[in-house]
Amino acid sequence: MANLALTGILEKMTGKDKDYRYMATSDLLNELNKEGFKLDVDLEAKLSNIVIQQLDDAAGDVSGLAVKCLVPLVKKIHEQQVLEMTNKLCDKLLNGKEQNRDIASIAVKTIVAEVPNATVAQSVLVSISPKLIRGIVTQAMGTEIKCECLDILCDVLHKYGNLMASDHEVLLRALLPQLNTNQASVRKKAVSCIASLASSLSDDLLAKATVEIIQLLKKQTTKSEITRTNIQMIGALSRAVGYRFGPHLGDAVPILINYCNNASENDEELREYSLQALESFLLRCPRDISSYCDQILHLTLEFLSHDPNFTDNMEEDTDDESYVEEEDDDSANEYTDDEDVSWKVRRAAAKCLAALIVSRPEMLSRLYEEACPKLIDRFKEREENVKMDIFNTFIELLRQTGNVTKGQTDFDESSPRYLLKQEVAKIVRSVNKQLREKSIKTKVGAFSVLKELVIVLPDCLAEHIGSLTPGIEKALCDKSSTSNLKIEALVFTRLVLASHAPPVFHPYIKAISAPIISSVGERYYKVTAEALRVCGELVRVVRPDIEVYDFDFKPYVHPIYAAIMSRLTNQDQDQEVKECAISCMGLVVSTFGDHLGAELPSCLPVLVDRMGNEITRLTAVKAFAVIAASPLHIDLSCVLEHVISELTAFLRKANRALRQATLGTLNTLIVGYGDKIGSAAYEVIVVELSTLISDSDLHMAALALELCCTLMADKRSGPNVGLTVRNKVLPQALTLIRSSLLQGQALLALRNFFTALVYSANTSFGVLLDSLLSAAKPSAQTGAVAKQALFSIAQCVAVLCLSAGDKKCSSTVNMLTDILKADSSTNSAKQHLSLLCLGEIGRRKDLSSHDHIENIVIESFQSPFEEIKSAASYALGNIAVGNLPKYLPFILDKIDNQQKKQYLLLHSLKEVIVRQSVDKAEFDDSSVDKITKLLFNHCESDEEGVRNVVAECLGKIALIEPGKLVPALKERTSSPAAFTRATVVIAVKYSIVERQEKIDEILYPEISTFLMLIKDQDRHVRRAAVLALSTAAHNKPNLIKSLLPELLPLLYDQTVIKKELIRTVDLGPFKHTVDDGLELRKAAFECVDTLLDSCLDQVNPSSFLVPYLLSGLDDHYDVKMPCHLILSKLADKCPSAVLAVLDSLVDPLHKTINFRPKQDAVKQEVDRNEDMIRSALRAIASLNQISGGDCSHKFKNLMNEIGKSKTLSEKYSSIRNE
Repeated sequence: MANLALTGILEKMTGKDKDYRYMATSDLLNELNKEGFKLDVDLEAKLSNIVIQQLDDAAGDVSGLAVKCLVPLVKKIHEQQVLEMTNKLCDKLLNGKEQNRDIASIAVKTIVAEVPNATVAQSVLVSISPKLIRGIVTQAMGTEIKCECLDILCDVLHKYGNLMASDHEVLLRALLPQLNTNQASVRKKAVSCIASLASSLSDDLLAKATVEIIQLLKKQTTKSEITRTNIQMIGALSRAVGYRFGPHLGDAVPILINYCNNASENDEELREYSLQALESFLLRCPRDISSYCDQILHLTLEFLSHDPNFTDNMEEDTDDESYVEEEDDDSANEYTDDEDVSWKVRRAAAKCLAALIVSRPEMLSRLYEEACPKLIDRFKEREENVKMDIFNTFIELLRQTGNVTKGQTDFDESSPRYLLKQEVAKIVRSVNKQLREKSIKTKVGAFSVLKELVIVLPDCLAEHIGSLTPGIEKALCDKSSTSNLKIEALVFTRLVLASHAPPVFHPYIKAISAPIISSVGERYYKVTAEALRVCGELVRVVRPDIEVYDFDFKPYVHPIYAAIMSRLTNQDQDQEVKECAISCMGLVVSTFGDHLGAELPSCLPVLVDRMGNEITRLTAVKAFAVIAASPLHIDLSCVLEHVISELTAFLRKANRALRQATLGTLNTLIVGYGDKIGSAAYEVIVVELSTLISDSDLHMAALALELCCTLMADKRSGPNVGLTVRNKVLPQALTLIRSSLLQGQALLALRNFFTALVYSANTSFGVLLDSLLSAAKPSAQTGAVAKQALFSIAQCVAVLCLSAGDKKCSSTVNMLTDILKADSSTNSAKQHLSLLCLGEIGRRKDLSSHDHIENIVIESFQSPFEEIKSAASYALGNIAVGNLPKYLPFILDKIDNQQKKQYLLLHSLKEVIVRQSVDKAEFDDSSVDKITKLLFNHCESDEEGVRNVVAECLGKIALIEPGKLVPALKERTSSPAAFTRATVVIAVKYSIVERQEKIDEILYPEISTFLMLIKDQDRHVRRAAVLALSTAAHNKPNLIKSLLPELLPLLYDQTVIKKELIRTVDLGPFKHTVDDGLELRKAAFECVDTLLDSCLDQVNPSSFLVPYLLSGLDDHYDVKMPCHLILSKLADKCPSAVLAVLDSLVDPLHKTINFRPKQDAVKQEVDRNEDMIRSALRAIASLNQISGGDCSHKFKNLMNEIGKSKTLSEKYSSIRNE
């Protein structure tokens, strides 16, 4: 049937009437697009010919439709037919009439783009390449034909460059000479064509092409426009091939720098192109360009102010005179700005400098000394577009400073932050001048610079508030200001108000507040919302402290209130404005409530009303929390009951954020207004609360338990409240305590809950203790209790006993010791729990009044069960904490005399030492000497477990007595025994903690001795040194900053697979390969990951990416995981370095996401592989965020492949949504 219809259509397509032809071609297009469309051989040929014929139709709209028909047609016909069509089209292109040339070219491009598969593509390429090359090379061909051929070839190469490897050399020979022709359009097209070809060229051919272009550049006789083309070509090549251009920089960079300096005065474009090429090198070849960075820096700084037609004194004159005269003057001068293109050079220099800043974090301090003053000075640039680029470059400098110094606290003279601080006054002076300019764009740029400055140095503008105020005022009040400018000015004002001390602003409040309050009434919602946020900060600044009256805030109370109230009551406005108005009103009421007595009865009901609306209820709940917490104790009597009933109902809602906020607000309300709420409401709240206590959401459970404690602690709550808690909440709490996930805040809340229960009248201690102990019994449904749960139960038992008083506590301890005295080989859960409880109680209270408790505990060391042994060592250590003079000598004596129990006793000792190092208690000297002597004797133990405990003990004692221990540890770094060397380095790792400690200044000069063991012969020692470096980088980066230049190459060396550490173990029927270096490599990559967070300015990412990270991405599972994380971090922090090597990173990632475990693989292996694929996809998602990543064909193909595979694309999109 379809074929009959087609025949009819084809007849009409050749008719005389143009409208008929148009309609018929349109019908054909619809037919071709149908799903089940099939053709026989005769029709195929006929159809193809007619479509080709239609392309030449005199009516443009018919030929346009014919091109559209090619898209589905190419996919539906045989290869032979496609080839015939392309041949005819190429023939038309080269030899046809001029008017048909354009459409033929578009048709060829369409076919190339739509070819259905690689085999057809291959045939099409074989057929059209020679014709296109002929069109380009033949002298007689017109410029237009050449341009069309180059255009098509560019498309072909872009899509199928890799399929044409055999033609690459021929293509290069054809294309390179085109760079020297006289027609500018041909040269321009040739540049993009060669760039498309370059990304698929082999290294040899790439080198050949580059050398040839550089030879041309070295020739002094070439015309300047051809030189310009060649410079553009160099830039385009480096953009196309990325890091592969690295080896040629040695030739290219000096030539470009030379051209910049020596180009003739009027050849500004030559300079511009040279600087653009250098910018591309900085971003694409960060590793190989490093030796030229200084030269490039000086060059960009010189050309940043390159303005040969304009001298500085011209500018200074105009500063004082009025604008009018200057305009009259202009016409008298013969020089006008239209001919001056020097601004292009300045713009290129600014962008090149920005590339330098972004790609070289290690040069930051130098950049501050040399580039920063120059950039600030150039804010006065007269060409607006260039000025924006200079602002952007300066913003990049500020951002990089924030990146590099994240998390650093102390700043020395050379630190970037310190250097930036010195420049603040100059920046403000220069920016203030810009804020007085007429141009809106300039003012927006100036505010973005200030905004970035406040983000990086939060309190740097304290002395400059006065000078900035007029600029803010003008931006907000000027008639000509756009909403964009107002938003920038408001965002900046908010950041400044939030980050500086309130008294700084007090002299200027009058000037600042008026424009802010008037902005609240703006029509554009984004301005209003931002103005309301600023108002919130303003409220805090105007009255920072309720008690102290050092500033008269009363005149501002009513204007602010009135402005916000008008927004709060208005219903038809944007959600963002509604939310901001609610939050802001909460702040106003909590800060000025004592001066708004008359207004509160009309304002609070509006806030309650907003609680009833689904869109605004969360914000309203938070606003009430702010009001309830106010020290003014605002009178809420008119709405309190309503608020409590609304909030109680919210605890049932599905919205998690709402429940969370509600719990917090209720807690605050009950603390402040409990006397007005009453017991009945409490009971309802308790019932609703109980459902939120479970381990599916620990944060919520913690908040619910805290609220429960608040309710029980309230003296006014009646006996029924305690009863409801016991019936409803206690069962939930006893279920929660069995959870293996319980920790942190939730566990703390649970301990407080049991303490509160003992104090509340209705619950007897005995019942509570029994219910806790029975929670540890294995139940029929859930089986045995998790180990973590036993620790939780023990902690709750301990707080319960302590809050019940000494008598109850004593009897409990006796009961627990009786359990231990009973047969120790049976019921292990009971024994286990008793030991943990004794430890927890002993840590909090001296148990020496119970005779021989230490011997009873140590008996359990004989138990056949591992967990009982470790619980006993935990108990012994913690009991010793309660009374050191009595129990510490006992433990030390046992360690010396009981070889078999050594490991467990060392664990007990560790408990003692760790507690002391945290609580800052002092051991007496003789104890320290005894302990250290004993520990050093066990450094060489064959058991890794013992060595680790010894190291941890030594590290924690070093925190207490650094003066003795650091020298003793240092002395042993040269011990002949490798285990001793490793143990002392791990000890140092344990002594580097996040808090400031007195060990820091003692360790600082000595730390290199320990870390340099990364060069040790023994792999255990090397790994210990890597782990210590990692901890130092995480907790105290300043300890190691100065050592990194020496340490990093050694660290990178640990990431390489070492053949000598791989051995084969013969297991009889099969051989097993063991890689002893695996743990070391994993540790080394994890260390680099940490260094990227804390010492980015020391790490040179481009020297690490290839070869080290590249080999890690293709390593064992355990090594790949940290490598994926590192890659994501680098993509975020140093995108240019990653972009430069993107092509080479694709292969290992591709291999990882396509890896399939064997058919007979166990579930664990399958799961691990799934994790690995997800981890690789996370890294790929980060790479995909980098702008400019699309210049890598390989990466594009990888993304296409992920898109096409159903399983991968599902995983990828779920990762994107995380």
